[in-house]
Amino acid sequence: MDAFYASVEQRDNPALRNKPIAVGGSSDRGVVAAASYEARKYGVHSAMSSVVAKRLCPDLIFTKGRYEVYAEVSRQIRAIFFEYTDLVEPLSLDEAYLDVTENKKHMKSAIAIARNIRSKIQSQLQLTASAGVSYNKFLAKTASDLDKPDGLSVILPEEAMSFLETLPIDKFYGIGKVTAEKMKRLGIFRGKELKMWPKSDLLHMFGKSGHYYYNIVRGIDHRMVTPQRERKSFGMERTFSEDITDFITLQEKLFQMGEQLWERFQKRQQQAKTLTLKIKYSDFHQITRSKTSLEVIPSLEEIKSMTTEMLAEFKEDDFQIRLTGISLSNLSYTDEKKEPQLTLRF
Repeated sequence: MDAFYASVEQRDNPALRNKPIAVGGSSDRGVVAAASYEARKYGVHSAMSSVVAKRLCPDLIFTKGRYEVYAEVSRQIRAIFFEYTDLVEPLSLDEAYLDVTENKKHMKSAIAIARNIRSKIQSQLQLTASAGVSYNKFLAKTASDLDKPDGLSVILPEEAMSFLETLPIDKFYGIGKVTAEKMKRLGIFRGKELKMWPKSDLLHMFGKSGHYYYNIVRGIDHRMVTPQRERKSFGMERTFSEDITDFITLQEKLFQMGEQLWERFQKRQQQAKTLTLKIKYSDFHQITRSKTSLEVIPSLEEIKSMTTEMLAEFKEDDFQIRLTGISLSNLSYTDEKKEPQLTLRF
């Protein structure tokens, strides 16, 4: 999806259309969760400090995120996907892999399927999506970023090698900014230079990731599209309008977040064993603490008890906390069927 959160806000509020907007944060606090394409022209992007974003784009409009709405729109988008195939692997609310080799419409062209899906999303939901089509995950993902927004890009098998050799190294999906800079210092600017490196040298310089780099520059990616990826954790974060400077207030805020988290979690058919706290200070230094129960966490009272125990590990001096987070992980389903106890007849 193209600038998903921001596009939903612009769709639902005509006053925001064609204007630079940021979802999340505020003009003097917080972090941008998503930016419209009008804002991106100024260099505003997700995970950027709101203060920096406002400096880059003085006319930037901040709007509060409506994550339940985004989740519902995501379900509507996924319903369109399922009209064509059951092999849908979500990566996030706004992105997924689809395997359409065998599809419900019996269409022979993956390009035509991508075109149909984009058209349905536009007509039914008034949102735009960009699609990438190729013969494996890596190439399809790479293609999807080539012509955004509202684009459709295709990498045919016979085009893959020449395409990858000329692709800038920082455009390879899975090669982040830091790794790309390291590669450039080594004289690797495009796929052509990366392809010249033996696997042993890539492993020496980049560890296990060297296997991945060696394969993708050759168009090799054997990963299957795996439907229904399980969520690993369930949590929430909050950036405060003013720094928290004392222990009692921090505990109160985390208790409040714990109550909200537990209320939402109760609606899911899941249980959790691990509770994690995240603390980010005013200088953006961040620490986390986790505690795992031998059994599943049974109640809100237990969450508060575990929170108190972990907070005891934090120093009470020099408190200037801008963000806190709390999450549940080590998840299992409450309706999970257990193997029956065997009865042995003697």
